Amino acid sequence: MRKVVLTMTEQQKYKTIKKLVETNGNKNRAAIELGCSRRHVNRLVKGYKEQGKAFFSHGNRGRKPVNAISEEVKDKILTLYDNKYHGANFTHYAEMLRESEGIVVSKSFLRELFLKEGIPSPMAMRKTRRRLREELERAKEKVKSKGEQDHLQELIVGLGENHPRRPRCAHFGEMIQMDASVYTWFADVKAYLHLAVDDSTGSIVGAYFAPEETLAGYYNVLYKILVTHGIPYLFYTDRRTVFEYRRKGAPLLEKDTFTQFSYACKQLGIEIKTTSIPEAKGRVERMFRTLKSRLPVLLRLAGVTTLEQANEFLDPYVKEYNDQFALPINHSKSVFEKQPDAEKINLTLAVITKRKIDGGHSIKFKNKYFLPVKDNGSHVYYRKGTVALVVEAFDGNLYTVINDIVLALEEIPMHEMVSRNFGLPTSAPIPKKRYIPPMTHPWKAKEFNKHVKGQRHRRIPDGMTYEDLWYTTAIYT
Repeated sequence: MRKVVLTMTEQQKYKTIKKLVETNGNKNRAAIELGCSRRHVNRLVKGYKEQGKAFFSHGNRGRKPVNAISEEVKDKILTLYDNKYHGANFTHYAEMLRESEGIVVSKSFLRELFLKEGIPSPMAMRKTRRRLREELERAKEKVKSKGEQDHLQELIVGLGENHPRRPRCAHFGEMIQMDASVYTWFADVKAYLHLAVDDSTGSIVGAYFAPEETLAGYYNVLYKILVTHGIPYLFYTDRRTVFEYRRKGAPLLEKDTFTQFSYACKQLGIEIKTTSIPEAKGRVERMFRTLKSRLPVLLRLAGVTTLEQANEFLDPYVKEYNDQFALPINHSKSVFEKQPDAEKINLTLAVITKRKIDGGHSIKFKNKYFLPVKDNGSHVYYRKGTVALVVEAFDGNLYTVINDIVLALEEIPMHEMVSRNFGLPTSAPIPKKRYIPPMTHPWKAKEFNKHVKGQRHRRIPDGMTYEDLWYTTAIYT
């Protein structure tokens, strides 16, 4: 005869009805004790007399629910995650299963299924990871197989920690947290995703892929912010080279990226604040965790293999991401200033370098020689030793500022295109008209020099003048 196992509630019913039948007790008292009607007590008495203890066991016990997900579907979900959607968090994975695979499951089902396999969500909290790590440690002690122990150890090592939260700012554009993260985002190639996140709404306001964490990457992010939203109030960043250059010897000015970025922000009226504590800018740190569990999967499915393709993918994805996850933007409480025009953005996001005119009336920049030219294309010759600022605008065009006069730069080729002695006779080339920025440009030498001298990491050493510092850092390099 099959052994009958009852739950605590069922056992209480069984004992009460058994005592009632054996002692011919009071059915009203039994109804009060069980919390049911006298009529239901009669049903229980009848069932006990006909089936005994087995009557009190629930009829669906041991049966599989009709809406239960089959083992085949579970195996398919695990296989798809390993081979196609690996790295996605459970919410995102549930969305992709529904949209792409036709499998409708809940986030809680995926969480339970994967936890049984010892796999936490990429977004799992510390409490969950700690509990799972303890369970895996206990399971590892019981397993005798060396291969199974190694597998459990890999799962234990992979359980990291996460960052705590911080309060949001009150206004849209009040604080923009900026950072870059290196990761294998696509095609097994490590790249840096430069990211800017609004602290008030949690929306991405700028994103850009680059091979390194550089000034150009953050300039592209700032460009997207200026074009899309306007001028924010504050950038909150970490103490990377771009934002907090630590002077070593006498660094070249063009490599002093903090000075370059801060000067551009000064022209726009943006404050910069840096920190060495990741938790202080937890909004952008957690954003990277979210994107690392979503973006690589989507980039892989989209067939992205190059930086250019990845940056093309970012713009529509950022809008889609903000629509799904960011808080609604209250434009009445926005502190973004008016968007600058395209020309001002191009002239502001520039790299400024100090040079001197050499004996050939030219300027050496990036191992190439250039001659200053006017807007009508005619050359201008300055005496050797004349101080000049070389400006590389955001669009890549080169200019020079000499005595606060802006001139274009024309590259001197290594070899003449046509021989003077053996080439066919040609007429003198007509000088090309060159664009010269107006006098409202932000490259005033006096203002830029004052900003450079104000940087803490570029303090003048004892016994050296300011001109000596310029001369030793940037002349013939």
